[in-house]
Amino acid sequence: MKENNRLDEHHHLSSHHHMRIQWKDFFKSTDDTMAKDATLVEKGSIVGRVGIMLLSCGTGAWRVRESMDTIARTLGITCSADIGLTSIEYTCFGIENHSYSQTLSLPSSGVNMIKLNEMEKFVRQFEAGRGHWTIGQIHRRLNEINNMKSNYAAYIKGLASGLACAGFIFLLGGGIPEVICTFFGAGVGNYTRAILGKRKLTLVGNTSIAVACACLVYYLCFLLGHFFLGLSLAHTYGYIGAMLFVIPGFPFITSGLDMAKLDMRSGLERLTYAVLVIIVATMSGWAVAMLLALHPGDLVTPKLDPFTLTILRLIASFCGVFGFSIMFNSSLKMAASAGVLGSIANTLRLSLVGFLAVPGGAAAFLGALVSGLLASIVRHRLGYPRIALTVPSIVIMVPGMYLYRGVFNLGMSEVGNGASWVVEALIIVIALPLGLIVARILTDPKFRHAE
Repeated sequence: MKENNRLDEHHHLSSHHHMRIQWKDFFKSTDDTMAKDATLVEKGSIVGRVGIMLLSCGTGAWRVRESMDTIARTLGITCSADIGLTSIEYTCFGIENHSYSQTLSLPSSGVNMIKLNEMEKFVRQFEAGRGHWTIGQIHRRLNEINNMKSNYAAYIKGLASGLACAGFIFLLGGGIPEVICTFFGAGVGNYTRAILGKRKLTLVGNTSIAVACACLVYYLCFLLGHFFLGLSLAHTYGYIGAMLFVIPGFPFITSGLDMAKLDMRSGLERLTYAVLVIIVATMSGWAVAMLLALHPGDLVTPKLDPFTLTILRLIASFCGVFGFSIMFNSSLKMAASAGVLGSIANTLRLSLVGFLAVPGGAAAFLGALVSGLLASIVRHRLGYPRIALTVPSIVIMVPGMYLYRGVFNLGMSEVGNGASWVVEALIIVIALPLGLIVARILTDPKFRHAE
C-alpha cells in the first residue's frame, strides 16, 4: 500500500475525458539514452507522439504517415499506420519477431500552422541528424512545440475574421455597406467562437452560437445604416457573408487529398466533419433569418469597369486569404505568402467566370491548380508547409453562399431552387481539391506515386 502511495505521488493521472498521456513517465530509459538505443516500445512511442502532434495541427493523413515513417526509418524500425481525423492506430516492427502497437486519439480537430511548421522542421532535423538525439532532447523539443500557445489573442482572430469575410463578401458582389456590416458581424462571430473554444465548448454549440452572433451583429449594423443613412433593405442580403468564417476549408481540402491517396478512412471522416460544420452553420443561420425575417437574395453589386474591378478583386482576395491564414494561426510572413498566392489564383478564377464565361467548376479547378503550382515554388524557396499556403488560398473559393442559399431554400420547401444551389456548390467543391491534387501530382514525386 505504501509503495502504491509513493507511485501515486509521482504519477498524476489525467482527469480529462480524453486522458492526457504522461509521455515522460512512460519511458524507462534515462534522458541521456540515445533514441537509437531505446527499446522498441520507446521508439514506437516517439513515432506515435510525432504522428498525433502532426494530426492535431490539421494536416492530412498522407503527411502524418510520411513523417511517422521518416522518424521510424531513422530509428531503425518499421511503422504501419491507419490514420483518421482524430485518431491513429499503428504498429511498429523491430527485429527478432518483436512488434508494438498503440492507439492514440485527440479530443477534437483543429488547425495550427505555426505548430505544423515547427513539427515539419523537427522531422527534417531528426532525419538530417540520423537520429542522434537523446530521449531527453526529443521530449524537451516536442514539449516546447506542444506547449506553443495560439499566436494571436481572441480579438486578433476576430479582426482577422472580419477582414477575411469582408473581402469575401466583396468578391461575391457586395458593396461598401455589405463589407462594413460583414466586417463587424464576422469579427464578433469569430471572437465569440474563440472565447467558447477556450472554454472547450462542443463543436455544435460553438459553431451555432458563433454563427448566430455574427448574423445578429450584421443585422444590427444594417439597422444603424438603415436609420441614419437610409440603406435599402436589399443590403440585408449580405448577412450570409458574416457567417463565412466557419467554412471548414482544411477538412474539406484534406479529405480530397487523402482520398486521392486512398486514405479512405481519413478522407471520409474529414468530409463528414466538414459536412457536419456546414449543416450546423447553415441551420443556425437559417434559424436567425427566420427570427429576423431575413432571406438571401442577389447582392447590390457596385458598377465598376473591368480594370478597377480586377484591381479590387486582387486586394480583396489578398485580404480574405490573409485573414483566413491568421485564423489558422499562421505567422505573418506565412499569411502574407498565402495572401499573394490566393490573390493571383482567385482573381484568375473570377476573371475566367466574369469575362470569359467559363463554367464555375472549371474556373475553380484552374484557380486551385494555379494555387498549388505557385505553392510548390514558395515551399521550395521558404520551406513553409505546402498545405499552409494552398488551403487558405482556396478557402476563399469555397461557395459558402451557394451552400447556405441551398439549405435555406430547402428549409423553405423550395426543393427545386435549393437543389440547384446545392448542386452548383458541389461542382465547385469537388473541383477545388481536384485542382490541388493535379498540382501535387505534377510537383511532388512522393505524392505522385502510389508507393
